[in-house]
Amino acid sequence: MDGRDFLTVVEGCAVVAGGSAGARGRRAREEALELARRSREAWEQARRWEAAAEAERRVAATLLTLTADGWRLLVDRRWPGTASANVDMILVGRGGVFVVDVKNWRDAPSVGNGRLSAGGRERDGEVAKMLAMARAVEERTAALGMSPVAVQPLMVFAGHRLDESLGRVRLVGREDVLNVLLAAPKRLNAPMVKAVAAYLGEGFPAYETSALPERPSADPGEAESLFDVEEVEKAALESVLHGPIEQWMTFLHPDQVAIARRDWSGPARISGPAGTGKTVVGLHRAAHIATRTTGPIMYVTYVNNLPRVQGRLFQRMAGHLADRVEFTSLHGWAQRLLTGRGIRVNLDRRQADDAFSRAWLQAGRGSALTEVDPLPHYWEQEIHHVIKGRGLTTLEEYRTVSRYGRRTPLQPAHREAVWLLYEEYELLLRRRDVHDFNDVLLMALDELRERPATPSYAAVIVDEVQDLTLTGVRLLHALAGDGPNGLLLIGDGQQAVYPGGFRLGEAGVGIKGRGAVLRVNYRNAAPILDEALRLVSEDPFDDLDGPTPNGHRTVETTYHDGRVVHAAARSESDHDEHLVKALNARAEEEDALASTAVLCRSRNDVEHYHRLLTRAGLPVLRLDNYDGRPADALKIGTYLRAKGLEFKNVYLPAFNARPTTPGGDPTADERAALTRRQTFVAMTRARDVLWLGTIVPER
Repeated sequence: MDGRDFLTVVEGCAVVAGGSAGARGRRAREEALELARRSREAWEQARRWEAAAEAERRVAATLLTLTADGWRLLVDRRWPGTASANVDMILVGRGGVFVVDVKNWRDAPSVGNGRLSAGGRERDGEVAKMLAMARAVEERTAALGMSPVAVQPLMVFAGHRLDESLGRVRLVGREDVLNVLLAAPKRLNAPMVKAVAAYLGEGFPAYETSALPERPSADPGEAESLFDVEEVEKAALESVLHGPIEQWMTFLHPDQVAIARRDWSGPARISGPAGTGKTVVGLHRAAHIATRTTGPIMYVTYVNNLPRVQGRLFQRMAGHLADRVEFTSLHGWAQRLLTGRGIRVNLDRRQADDAFSRAWLQAGRGSALTEVDPLPHYWEQEIHHVIKGRGLTTLEEYRTVSRYGRRTPLQPAHREAVWLLYEEYELLLRRRDVHDFNDVLLMALDELRERPATPSYAAVIVDEVQDLTLTGVRLLHALAGDGPNGLLLIGDGQQAVYPGGFRLGEAGVGIKGRGAVLRVNYRNAAPILDEALRLVSEDPFDDLDGPTPNGHRTVETTYHDGRVVHAAARSESDHDEHLVKALNARAEEEDALASTAVLCRSRNDVEHYHRLLTRAGLPVLRLDNYDGRPADALKIGTYLRAKGLEFKNVYLPAFNARPTTPGGDPTADERAALTRRQTFVAMTRARDVLWLGTIVPER
């Protein structure tokens, strides 16, 4: 390949850069000329690599052009643990680690029905070898905390034009390889590239006959520097705090990598306080399972908007595996199952709410229930989270059931009155021929017990499991079963934002010896985490396997910069003026609004502040419509809608530091504890700045 040939290639790949058409054209031409010059230098270097075949020299010459931009190329490397096998090339650059296998086939390769062939012959053995090489590199980089998603097997074909994917293996022609490499999302910065390449160089030593020199370093001392794991850790932390998501999704703590890659003999659980990276580990777990199985994978959560965001993150993190993982809410999946099997579902929340209101007038308002709480909301939650949420079908079951998470004691007469209220509610639902959310899960569970789902899922990963009902967990257990690596439950009881609770044993889920706890907070600045923990430190909580005596937890933080802003006002109008002023100041910072959220206790508050901020000229995007794509607008939504999300800056207007209740009122105490947990969740969405607005009227 001479400079003219190479110029044709790079002109095609350089024009993908952003900006206006004219600017793109100028940059493309400049990049093309520079890469063409490098290609001539690289070809002269590759000609001296006498031990290699002609095809490998040509590919090496192409890849060497990237080393001027800081990429590192390791060629003809020993494969540890094998007698004679080698790895053609390992390329480390801003797009991650690429394990390169060069093929010089006379017949053009083709991909069909998940198989690789050429000249009428199946070549799946080559794919298996490629995957084995990639896993060897994964094992080496795991010690750095690098996720397997940053390792890309790349099969490069000399003399053929193609760009295909076969599972996680990318198949490209030599003339197309630069397009692929330059288009890869940026995962590594310069210090990471240097350190990772040095570490892989130690693990995969060069053959003595390999004589392909790397481009001389501009730093005389760089060639002698040895691998330094602290350099990787420092660079990785910097990317977590300031880099794009592709970078902080690339490196995890080694403990997190170990959990994501662990083999479990049955259902397992990942737990840990807020900000410890449970969801990130879950996403990497999904990618890990996808590379080692052929069946579909479900990643499920309770909140409706969260699957859209998680799916978008996974697409950016491991796009080549995106079609293997289904991101869904539990109720959404259950509805699709029932509809697909011809079972009518008439989910109507407004009609169901009205049915309960009428049931309360008929069977609740004048009953013994008013002795405990005269308001209907507590008893509506009792029905949804205890009776229907646990799938109870008889009064005798309800008489004896342990009401986990519900700390208000009920006498037998109260339970009988609740049951009568429940029966009246069910009667009204049937008369209207409508279903509530619990009905959808109960119907789906009955259907799965009659006829399992097809095709079966290779794995079911459940995020925010503490927010599910017992029926929901039973449904997912019926879907995943007890097989190895089948069911993974991720969650933390202290972040439960709905009333009620359960024990995993009641769902038939045994996880003894198959649990992992994360204890290091990677999200929140230390002052923010301290402020949030003070709010719930005296509140016990249920954590699926048993209650905790209090909410105090020892959490190690890695990120100490950040601040909590207390904004006290004398009136609601004064408070709102403070909020608008603070957000206008934030808007003057570059791209600040895209990573800022205003979180509210209720939907009514969301409406109020949405109008306020819109009138102030600030761009606003509701969390109900947020799908994880960058948007230069404030995000606004309820505390519950913010579950599983994080932002650099979080504003909590009308914040009440610690809801208090009159002594001796157990249901009010219970509601206040739930409110504090919900507020704790909202506070811990903040990374750098937490703004707390309070109204303290003048006396």
